[in-house]
Amino acid sequence: MPKNPSETLAREIRERVLLALARNRTPGFHFAGNLLEVVFERIDREASVLSMPAGPHCEEADGHVNVGALALLADSALAGGIRGHIGSDARLATVSMHLQFTGVPARGPLESLGWFEGMQEGTTAPQGLARTAVTAGGRKVLFGSAAFMPIPMPAGRSPLPLHYPDGKPVTPLREEELSERERVILARADAALSEATKRHSFIRLLLGHDPHPTKGGAACSMENGDHVGNRVGHVQGGLLVGLAATTAVAALPASWRLSGISSCFTSPGEGRLLHAVAKVVHHGKQTAVVRTVVTGKGRRRVLQAISTHALGKHD
Repeated sequence: MPKNPSETLAREIRERVLLALARNRTPGFHFAGNLLEVVFERIDREASVLSMPAGPHCEEADGHVNVGALALLADSALAGGIRGHIGSDARLATVSMHLQFTGVPARGPLESLGWFEGMQEGTTAPQGLARTAVTAGGRKVLFGSAAFMPIPMPAGRSPLPLHYPDGKPVTPLREEELSERERVILARADAALSEATKRHSFIRLLLGHDPHPTKGGAACSMENGDHVGNRVGHVQGGLLVGLAATTAVAALPASWRLSGISSCFTSPGEGRLLHAVAKVVHHGKQTAVVRTVVTGKGRRRVLQAISTHALGKHD
């Protein structure tokens, strides 16, 4: 029997990891989404509707869902809104994503809706446009928009598999059943669990969103791998936004709240490590602005973000 509640919690989270690895054996989604238990309740030409439960596997110490998990949910709904119109076989590259936070706590089960807003006109490579809203208990946590560029498959190549998790139960894998790649993910989860009580939340340590302050800002080095990859092995777009947002927040005192983030994607999230560097460009009495750049393989720029922050109320 576990000696204390923290051991019980660790076992529960570890079981979720083994469940996510079992779900991940169906190709077409990604481990992070399976761990977060993202479910596609609906996807058609009108809208995409996704749900995601809360819990200790994805919450920060204050009980709010991690911002990277929120961004992943929003990103999935945005892409789903476009795929409902252009077809599920399409591969989409995120061009930009804009998220505005309302201040409503991201607690409890979450729902994310995505709506198709048309194809950009007058360009040689039209981008699909979508908007989203994420709610908790019927209250809007954030709303936003994004642009995606459909990428055609090379001639002679079959479309990549795409799977929409439907929430059906699966049996957790036993450790002796794991492949070498799955063992790497489990080992990373075990390391995050062992550190979570000493420093940050499990999800932040698992994702590698663990920034440190620098002079005039903050920085973070995030390890790439299957635990954060999308269907093609690049870092999932929402998690890249989460990396930028978490690093930007660390550039300011804890009394400041993230109010919005606008991200432009310039290249895929490739490389063994991705580096985020945030610099405070404005620090007023009530608002602040932070610029964050994420680089990857060969110091190539992957994402550039501008975030706005507001001074929080004193309790």
